[in-house]
Amino acid sequence: MAAVTRPEPLPADVRLMNAVAWAVYALAAAVLLAAALAWAARQPAFALRRVVVDGELARSTAPALRAAAAPHLAASFFSLDLPATRAAFESVPWVRQAVVRRVWPDRVRVTLVEHQAAALWGADDGNDRLVNTFGEVFEANVGDVEDEGLPRFDGPEGSAARMLAAYRQLAPVFAPLPARVETLRLSGRGSWRVGLDSGAAIELGRGTPGAGEATELVARAERFVRTVGQVGAHYQRRLLYADLRHADGYAVRLEGITTTPDAASPKR
Repeated sequence: MAAVTRPEPLPADVRLMNAVAWAVYALAAAVLLAAALAWAARQPAFALRRVVVDGELARSTAPALRAAAAPHLAASFFSLDLPATRAAFESVPWVRQAVVRRVWPDRVRVTLVEHQAAALWGADDGNDRLVNTFGEVFEANVGDVEDEGLPRFDGPEGSAARMLAAYRQLAPVFAPLPARVETLRLSGRGSWRVGLDSGAAIELGRGTPGAGEATELVARAERFVRTVGQVGAHYQRRLLYADLRHADGYAVRLEGITTTPDAASPKR
């Protein structure tokens, strides 16, 4: 029986050269494959032919959406930049959220969610903005909601959500009055003021919605609403101002009746 001889192992430098050669071949193949895919992706067969936009849209217009997204939708099915396209749609006024996805072989489906305005936001620069139902401040044409009777919020930057929560607590409390809450102001020191559409201003003092202080804040307003009708009926005068920051009652200023430090406004 003939003896089996084993091949001599290749020298280390030869093995290294073979490994480098195979790596170069693999890299070249990957580059060629990527180039082929990029070329194929640019072919007319993969062009986007339809964009489907859905969602409950009341404010957003087709021209505005088209103008914002058109530069991105010129891409092919494979080269479409989904994050950039989503950001383009969300840059349109009234659009709060956009979900963009590809639909094989040549479509894009976009689902939009619009802002729902809950209040006006008084900006320091004089350019009013809006507050949505999530307490987020956003920019849009305020004239679109001028007939909706939205309340106006004035407060420190970043306090919109807190003010919306306070408004939702306080508006029902003032509802029995023959006037609605028109403005809500929050000072930098945390003091609240309500403005009624009758022209009356109500100082509520400090409180934090959702906390223990809010119960006291609402309690002051409830006490005021329960009894202020008696004050108005007694004096037959229109309410101009009320200060609810008193521990044992509140002070009011009525039309034609002034108050002085020596003769305080009637308290209830």
